[in-house]
Parts: sequence; C-alpha cells; structure tokens
Amino acid sequence: MTDNEDNQGQSGEEIRMPDITYKPGYNKLDSFNWLKDLPEIPDEKDIVEIRFKNTRKGFFRNVNGLRLEIGDVVAVESSPGHDIGRVSMVGHLVDEQLKRLKSHPSTDDLKKVYRKAKAVDIQKWEEAKKLETPTMLRSRKISEELKLNMKIGDVEYQGDKTKAIFYYIADERVDFRQLIKVLADEFRVRIEMRQIGARQEAGRIGGIGSCGRELCCATHITNFISVTTTHAKYQELSLNPQKLAGQCSKLKCCLNFELDCYVDAQRSFPPRDVPLEALDCTAYFQKLEVHKGLYWYSTDPHSTANLIALPVQRVREIQATNRKGKKVEKLKLVDEAWEVTPVSQDLLKNNSLTRFDPPENKSQPNKNPNKRKNKRFNDKRNK
Repeated sequence: MTDNEDNQGQSGEEIRMPDITYKPGYNKLDSFNWLKDLPEIPDEKDIVEIRFKNTRKGFFRNVNGLRLEIGDVVAVESSPGHDIGRVSMVGHLVDEQLKRLKSHPSTDDLKKVYRKAKAVDIQKWEEAKKLETPTMLRSRKISEELKLNMKIGDVEYQGDKTKAIFYYIADERVDFRQLIKVLADEFRVRIEMRQIGARQEAGRIGGIGSCGRELCCATHITNFISVTTTHAKYQELSLNPQKLAGQCSKLKCCLNFELDCYVDAQRSFPPRDVPLEALDCTAYFQKLEVHKGLYWYSTDPHSTANLIALPVQRVREIQATNRKGKKVEKLKLVDEAWEVTPVSQDLLKNNSLTRFDPPENKSQPNKNPNKRKNKRFNDKRNK
C-alpha cells in the first residue's frame, strides 16, 4: 500500500490527520525522564509504558524495534482488536519504574506495540472518543430503568471501537448481567464493567477544593494513599468531618502532604498523657503547637480555662522530676522568655532588584574638566 492509498478512505476521499501535537507536562501521568542522558544500552525486553484515558496505563513490548519517544501515538495489542494510546515512558526509566512497582513481568506475558498510529487509526480513535459522553448518559438511563443501585461515572471506548469500558460506583454488590446484555444490544460493542472508588471518580470529574485550587486528584495524584484520622491527630487538626472531608466525602488527600514533617518534629517530644505535678496544682495536657514547641496545660482535665503554655524542654524537666517522686515548685519559670510570640523572618527584606549590579566607583576622577570648572565658578558666583 502506498502512502497516498494509506491516507485515503474507502470512498477515495483524502483523510486529514488531526492535530495530535504533544506537549510534555500537560498530563498528570507524564514522568520526567531524568535518565535521558544515559547512553543507550541494547535490551532484549525493550519495554515501554503506554497511557490511555485518565489513569489507565500499562507496559507493552516494542517487538518491532520502533524508535519511540514520549508522546508518540501508537497502536497496541488489545483483547479483542487493538487500542490507541500515547507513550508515557521509555528507556532506562521503565526499568526503574518496574523496580519501584516490584513488578517483574516476563516478555511473553506483555502485549505488543504494533506500530505508530496512522491517519486512519487516529480518525477512528477520535470518532470513538466522541461517542463516550452520549454512551455514558444513555447507559445511566438504562441502569435506572433496571433499578440498579449503581452510578456509571465514565465510559472509555477502545481505539478501534470494538470494546467499551464502563466505570461505575456502587456501595453494594451489583448483579449487572442483565445490564451487560442490554448495553451490548444497544451499542453493538463488547462491554466491560470496572468498579472504581469515590476518590477515582473525583479525579475523573475534577472540581475546585476548599483551598480554592483544582483538586489534587485531578491534577497530579495518580496513586491514592489511604488517609485516616491519625493523620489529622498528628497535625493537631480539629476532627471535624465537614472540614477534613473532600468533595468525594473521603478524608482529604492533602493530609498526607505534611504528615512526615509533623511526625519528625514530634519524635523527641515528651509523652502527653502524663500530668505534671507541682506544689500548688496538677496540670493536664490540652493541646500542642508542634512547630512552636509549646505544650498547653490546664488545672482542670475537662476544661480549657486558664491555659498554661510550657516549652518542650520545661515539660521534659518536670516529668523527669516527677518520676523521682518529687514535685516542682512552679510550672512556669519567671526568667523564661519563650512567651513572646515568634515572628516569622523576612529572608528577602535586605534584598533589592539592583543587588547584582556592579558597584559604582566613587573615587573615579571626573572625565570632563570643563564641567568641574563651571561648577566651581557658579558656586563662587552664588556666594
């Protein structure tokens, strides 16, 4: 088949290839290739990573030895037929990714990369993507007619339009055998049902979080890590479900972002459940300011009235004294200056836009002697 015949349809009309210009960094599944400068080493496996719609991706064999780069659109083996995806990882980075995932697949188990996508493949792929939204809306009505307790959140067509993946959410086990029969008769494709969680649905739909920014799961989070109320307790956050929950009604993923910082800061802190014994009172722990290093105590274990702030070092000293069977005279020392609220330092207050400009040489003689004489004459004249 010649190149002209390849770019023509059955009717003889020329098929124009759609604009598939790829810009790295525009997809959350993109990975920075920090090993691109290493010399190429021939590898019999020659495995590449291919990404598809949303968070679906997988590893494939480049059996034909194609020169693939990140962003190339390729046709890969599927069951049945073939699928269209983009190359998301190549070279040495694939081996590092397999080690990180602790996955060692044999080359026989991986599916193949057939070829770089042609104009006809791209056109069929674009047509398949246009069918996804109408198919999702129609499938929702069908599930309601069958009175199934489930929600179809997204539909993904295979590149050759022979198969469709229906992503759904359900709180209970759903018998969708009748639904598959109806969908197969309605859309004339092979049906695959895939259950997802609330976090995955929020990542697919997107939205704006309480912080005013786009949801993290829709921008950069690809692997969801479990979040518990322990994460909030380490960060001394109020256990208010309305504030800790995101749009998916689950605990916010951003509770994981600063957790390690809080855990490291509290490793050397004294225990909180030990009351402090003094001659005039017994103090009970109420709250903690981690980064300021302050423990707040009160004389009533069930009330936050008359709070007393103590630094970590002072709490450690009092607990050491109490373990010896002694009581301290006072909880607070008079000469302690830690009560002053710490003010954050402005690290750029002494910097200016001209700090890198070369300094002026003030000792340099005046190059224009006539101008200097005129200035002296004018000064005498004014006197």
